[in-house]
Amino acid sequence: MGPTATDSAATASDTASRDGDTSKDGHTSSDGDTASREFVRAAPPPGGLVVSAVGYRTRGRRPALHRGLPSPYLTLIFSLDGPVTTGRSPAQATGPDAVRTDIVVGGLHQSPAYVVQPEHEAGIQLAVHPLAARALLGLPAAELAGQLVTDGTDVLGRLAADVRERLCEQDDWRDRFAFLNAYLARRAADAERAGAVRPEVGEAWAWLARHRGAGTLRGLSAHVALSERRLSALFRAETGVTPKQAARLIRFQHAKAAVVRAVVADVRPDLARIAADCGYYDHSHLVRDFRQYTGASPSAWVAEECRNIQAGGHANGEDWDT
Repeated sequence: MGPTATDSAATASDTASRDGDTSKDGHTSSDGDTASREFVRAAPPPGGLVVSAVGYRTRGRRPALHRGLPSPYLTLIFSLDGPVTTGRSPAQATGPDAVRTDIVVGGLHQSPAYVVQPEHEAGIQLAVHPLAARALLGLPAAELAGQLVTDGTDVLGRLAADVRERLCEQDDWRDRFAFLNAYLARRAADAERAGAVRPEVGEAWAWLARHRGAGTLRGLSAHVALSERRLSALFRAETGVTPKQAARLIRFQHAKAAVVRAVVADVRPDLARIAADCGYYDHSHLVRDFRQYTGASPSAWVAEECRNIQAGGHANGEDWDT
């Protein structure tokens, strides 16, 4: 997945403007007398290829470093400002080896990315279903596995740069989302050249989503009538992760969403209850996943992201079906 890894489509913020039908009826907030932040959430196009779509714009913010978290989705970002700067560690993200690109494509990954948040930024971030990679990106998600950031023009072709320029020229979020949706629809219509996802893999992912990542590999393999070894091989060849890794990502996504909802409600997250509700064996297993996927304990991550969470920066569709 990409630099913000779909956990925060618009990165740090103090308030959010949301827009379920791409109409601009939200609001822009200011932090003190200098910083302003705007978030616009659009209904994703039909078909389930895109899970969420969020537009973001910030100005006058103090530069910072943000953790982009793993999730069950691929990331596609069109920056409307300067390039997105990221790395696998804080040192890389802030050093000469940082990855900088105006169009970000990111695969499924198992550890956080680190994203430099400049004084001002703007863009559109999409959370793409991994089984939609062939249709929208022209390749299976497995070819992006473990890659935090890939230059989008390398995946989408030079036309993507023209699409970004058109998005930059438009002033209205509704127009931007409509233009981007039309571009993605044209790519999906030409998707035959990328081949089809095997039905067993599609059904396996749907089963994992229905069980919110809490099912067993034995139950999954029985459901799709394949051996565990054969299913794991097919699943990994398509997505780049094993069914077990996908299940952990899905389960963590739901657990993180529960933590976010508690913080938004100004309630201390009950991690033991969240762990039980999300299918973790116990509280310690939830903490283990938080440390792997965020690089911090749940309490440390909440403290770090509290203002961002309260602003809506993490509300980008993670409660939707995966």
